[in-house]
Amino acid sequence: MRVVTVLGTRPEIIKLSPIIRSISTRESATSILIHTNQHYDRELDAIFFEELNLQAPDFDLGIGTHPHGRQVGLMLAAIEEILMAHRPDVVVVQGDTNSTFAGALAAAKLHIPVAHVEAGLRSFDMKMPEEVNRVMTDHISTFRFAPTPRAAGHLHAEGITEGVYVVGNTVVDALCQHLEVASDAGKNGPWADGREYVLATLHRDSNTDSPARLNELLTALEQAHEVSGLDVVLPAHPRVIHRLERFGLLHRARSLSGVRILEPMGYLEFLVALKHARVVLTDSGGVQEEACILGVPCVTLRTSTERQETVEVGANVLAPTGPEAVAAIRTALTVQEHDWPNPFGQGDAGERIVDLLVQELDLAD
Repeated sequence: MRVVTVLGTRPEIIKLSPIIRSISTRESATSILIHTNQHYDRELDAIFFEELNLQAPDFDLGIGTHPHGRQVGLMLAAIEEILMAHRPDVVVVQGDTNSTFAGALAAAKLHIPVAHVEAGLRSFDMKMPEEVNRVMTDHISTFRFAPTPRAAGHLHAEGITEGVYVVGNTVVDALCQHLEVASDAGKNGPWADGREYVLATLHRDSNTDSPARLNELLTALEQAHEVSGLDVVLPAHPRVIHRLERFGLLHRARSLSGVRILEPMGYLEFLVALKHARVVLTDSGGVQEEACILGVPCVTLRTSTERQETVEVGANVLAPTGPEAVAAIRTALTVQEHDWPNPFGQGDAGERIVDLLVQELDLAD
């Protein structure tokens, strides 16, 4: 079985790592990795491959940051050329990025089966580029690996009933596989002195592309410190620093009372930071899932989420405005029991996905 996996962002690397590892253990399987470099900080991506002990990409496209249409177009042309040369049995993509959509579209046009990992997630907000990508990818895929019954239900509601499999979420696999190793990472992190803290992450266009919105969130971070009495720790995504500089807000950000802006963290170090946080404040979909699994209350700085399961089990609250976020943090600090159920499976999604591909493609393992 010849498998081409297309990825381009750090969350994709993390969530595809269990599948890539599973493929590597199959004697009859060949794994080919295409890395689009959708994230413009290539050094950060390289660290992720090293940390997770994954094979280096076979193809590094170096696409980088561009407007959405140009970025997808460049990826589509480059991926198509590789697929035509290698003719894989299946192309695996994950999630909702431009790399996901470009990989799926290139394969579908060449009549190569597409396997979409984390299929069926919906925010029902088509203003989000990610929502467009995930919907389009689901409709051109052959195999849709839904993480939860809710996600499968979304597919069924759109008339997609064939090739849908509920397998759990590979984020659980990744946490199980990496958490023990992660405990040795970053011994000098914000948790080292034993003091509690609020962890924050920001990166989405809707939060970082407007100076007014970004300024509002800076105020919310400072207020989070005031109501909690805890330091707010923000490992700053390069995109955030760039936007703060562009909008003339970097000095203000670095002067916020009780807010510590740190360099970006590697995946393992971030897992430790998240595990020890009292509350996490984020706009990331993956962090919502990881916090839920680790028992850390999450406040999501968005009007919608495609991870509704985290809200339903009581692990997550949507708080799109600064005042709502501060109120949600105040409530989260009073919660003593964080034993909500994990809705994302038992940590065997990667193996189940590869088993199903072998079975459905009718190839010898």
